[in-house]
Amino acid sequence: MTKLSIITPTYNAEKFIEKNINSVISQGIKDIEHIIVDSISSDRTIDIVNKYKDHFSKIIVEKDNGIYDAMNKGIKLCEGYYLGMLNAGDKYTPEGLNIIHGYLNSSN
Repeated sequence: MTKLSIITPTYNAEKFIEKNINSVISQGIKDIEHIIVDSISSDRTIDIVNKYKDHFSKIIVEKDNGIYDAMNKGIKLCEGYYLGMLNAGDKYTPEGLNIIHGYLNSSN
């Protein structure tokens, strides 16, 4: 199996973070790590993330210097062979990661 790493940078994303998280969980892929890097949100983002804390391999909550800094923090923590960025307001289509994961496991 090919391990995938997904990084989601967040900041005050309470309106959409749950859809983001569920879009990854619903893929049903076991060999995946989802990393949240939050820039100390002042809304309920972290409460929502903590509701799903068993889903995440890592949750980082600390001040950063913008979205690219947050992404780089996540990259440094990745253990997967492949890396994907999924911004807080984005989500995967049903079966989207499964298609990619299947292709990566079947190709040379």
